[in-house]
Amino acid sequence: MKLNNAVIHSFKVAKVFRENQEKSNSIDFSTSGEKLISCSEDDQIVLYDCEKGTQTRTVNSKKYGVDHIRFTHSSMTAIHSSTKVDDTIRYLSLHDNKYLRYFPGHTKKVTSLNISPIDDTFISGSLDKTLRLWDLRSPNCQGVMHLQGKPIAAFDPEGLIFAAGVNSESIKLYDLRSFDKGPFVTFMLNQEKECEWTGLKFSKDGKTILISTNGSIIRLIDAFHGTPLQTFTGYSNNKGIPIEASFSPDSQYIFSGSTDGRVHVWNADSGFKVCVLNGDHQNPVQCVQFNPKYMMMVSACTNLAFWLPSIEEE
Repeated sequence: MKLNNAVIHSFKVAKVFRENQEKSNSIDFSTSGEKLISCSEDDQIVLYDCEKGTQTRTVNSKKYGVDHIRFTHSSMTAIHSSTKVDDTIRYLSLHDNKYLRYFPGHTKKVTSLNISPIDDTFISGSLDKTLRLWDLRSPNCQGVMHLQGKPIAAFDPEGLIFAAGVNSESIKLYDLRSFDKGPFVTFMLNQEKECEWTGLKFSKDGKTILISTNGSIIRLIDAFHGTPLQTFTGYSNNKGIPIEASFSPDSQYIFSGSTDGRVHVWNADSGFKVCVLNGDHQNPVQCVQFNPKYMMMVSACTNLAFWLPSIEEE
């Protein structure tokens, strides 16, 4: 089944999970698309089976809190940032709920955490104005970049370069093999006046970069030249929350939550709004992602919803 406007319009909520007392702040699919992990402000980590549409495990992180949860290349381990005690990144075995390793270094809240698509490298950004490169196998930081403002970061789909968004106005591209030489290119954009950048994502084809904000604007830029391509608006964010924007796996569509509880969808090439999907979320939808392998989407406020298309394949 291919994604097109008719299929997007047909998406309906197939299942709702009401495990959390507070809002979900982060979700992530395993590479296979078979598993989903979520974390929320009530310090819960929940694991889901996407094929069966079931919740499989709940892990509490009461002591350290949890945000920016990410699967490693195994769907039974994850890394996450802390919201209490300190700003250490933690590597968790979901199999037996034990921490395998700690990654200390950041001195302020972690704002960005991403794992390489090809190996055990991961990158973190923090309000301490540093980006740090790590390897899951070592607690020692592999490299630090000192920046002029709050950074967010993302790996390209081939895991060869990473992008750093700094101060809501510039995107710096680094070669992973020679990051210590500094960025090989910097794109300067108009600094956001009304909001801050809160997330970066490369499209699966590596051609574009999506910039999420804590306002009601999403930007799409050319990954090679930094040219602004689209600005997506018309969704509400009156709470200043970091609403996640995501690509469909074919890079053709952009999805975003909103504070009114709905999911907004745009065509990435034309910039036109395709539709607004109503899943009966009672609270702001901060997290929206499309499954990398299966025809399903997930959105989360306090509740988490699995969406499936309601039209049959022709």
